[in-house]
Amino acid sequence: MRTAIVIGGGVAGPVTALALHRAGITATVHEAYPSISDGAGGTLALAPNGVAALRAVDADQAVTAIATPIVRTVMAVGRKRIELPGLPGVPPLQVVHRNELHRALHDRARAEGVVIEHGKRLVDVRETAGGITARFADGSTATADVLIGADGIRSTVRTLIDSDAAGPRFTGLLGFEAVARHEVEAEPGTMTFAYGRNAYYLYWPEPGGGTRWGANLPQERPMSLTEARAVPPADWMRTLRAAYGDDDPGGELLRTSREDELLTVGSLHIMPPVRHWHRGRMVLVGDAAHAPSNSSGQGASLAIESAVQLARCLRDLPDLPSAFAAYEQLRRGRVEGIAARAAKINHTKAPGPVARALMPVLMPLLLRIAMNPEKTLGPEQRYVIDWDAVVTAGR
Repeated sequence: MRTAIVIGGGVAGPVTALALHRAGITATVHEAYPSISDGAGGTLALAPNGVAALRAVDADQAVTAIATPIVRTVMAVGRKRIELPGLPGVPPLQVVHRNELHRALHDRARAEGVVIEHGKRLVDVRETAGGITARFADGSTATADVLIGADGIRSTVRTLIDSDAAGPRFTGLLGFEAVARHEVEAEPGTMTFAYGRNAYYLYWPEPGGGTRWGANLPQERPMSLTEARAVPPADWMRTLRAAYGDDDPGGELLRTSREDELLTVGSLHIMPPVRHWHRGRMVLVGDAAHAPSNSSGQGASLAIESAVQLARCLRDLPDLPSAFAAYEQLRRGRVEGIAARAAKINHTKAPGPVARALMPVLMPLLLRIAMNPEKTLGPEQRYVIDWDAVVTAGR
């Protein structure tokens, strides 16, 4: 195995190419968008395990240099606030703007000689005994030994592997983000998860001043990003102010945020378990195979981990079937377990009438889980990949 086509230039794609490069495999990244900034914006969190996986490809410092460390977290239910204990000896969560993360990873990959081509939307593949050829919408083609689908939650590669593959499921939440001029009473590096009267939101002091907030607004039906952004920001602001106007500090955050700076992130989705991660010379990585809800705080980190683990398996095992089988065995249980935990949290973020009645019971349960971080978060955040360890078949 000497060459690879990587489809998708978000988070998983460049990291996969970097890891393959370190494993002695030449990889070219093919991204559908014309440029880095054409993707979805907003911020995302990298958990300590995600940063550790970046360290395996020497990309951790490039990312932490542009991130905001979150050194403490607080859960707020109405006026009650509880500081959640962290994990001793574990580095802080890192919050980073998605486009800046993409740019940092692209720059790091190019510095290692990885070729990244934009405007390459995959439409079909052709497999032979000696390789696989990708065909793109612009009429161009590319051939390699393996094709890796790092093309996100609406993966084309996933449907090429399995035409009956399930697609993403709507979580019942619509995401928004902005920076308020209001300064909250919280120390720098503090992220607050707030359960308001009608909906969930979170916020943290922005290093440059003001307070960055994100809202998960309950929504009956999913909306495409294009559809959601076609709604005038002023209309969304009225909806958000109606939902959060009575919350503290939610109401003030909304009142001091500019309508023209509101970022509509769009409907939030989760991937159900994907039946087939690979077929022939094709394999999935990142959100194309596993996309937990944003409640997990692990989506990008799991994608980075899988990129590194896939490269290790392709490096160490003698053929694609054994490499793909070992990769799936290493990853499926971990990612599906984290997704299941996040799905439970989602029920408290978008409560229906029955769940609202049960909130006095649900919230203490959620707090008990949060107050035992070693049990609930330790296995997730202390996870470190040993790049130098040799992967064997069946492992």
